[in-house]
Amino acid sequence: MARFLIPLGIFFVLVGFLYVGLGLNPREIPSPLIGKPAPEFSLPRVREPGQQLARSDLLGQVTLVNAWASWCVSCRQEHHLLMQLARDEHVRIYGINYKDERRDALAYLQQLGDPYVASGHDIRGRVGLDFGVIATPETFVVDKKGIIRYKHTGPISPTAWRETIAPLLKKLEAEQG
Repeated sequence: MARFLIPLGIFFVLVGFLYVGLGLNPREIPSPLIGKPAPEFSLPRVREPGQQLARSDLLGQVTLVNAWASWCVSCRQEHHLLMQLARDEHVRIYGINYKDERRDALAYLQQLGDPYVASGHDIRGRVGLDFGVIATPETFVVDKKGIIRYKHTGPISPTAWRETIAPLLKKLEAEQG
């Protein structure tokens, strides 16, 4: 009798794990960097390879840092929204061009438009790794002091923008410092 109960017990434990796992939202993957300074980095810019995009560029203003790539289908999906946001003078978007060839990144920006104040060319993916990027696109909200306050995994939807990210930006803009 016990030899039948043990497999049955294991089966129910696995069903429990599956039930809990199916209830998780993959877009809400917690980042260990929330509340911590954005990583130090310096990358050649996609458009101006002789100039650098660095952590210091993020300081003094609330910014979005968007990890993107020309080969990323989901990046194309969110690009139109990023272009709309870039037209708003209160939204500053910096890009991390993740594991992409410069010529492909330039063609992508030429074809779809460039919503970024500047994009750093992270050909090896090291800066993306330091930020905790698991897949593109990922977007980070960085406050005026360079602290990561939020991470959004996947393309930003109008709903995510309206209900989560925009209110956070407004709150952070109102903070002193």
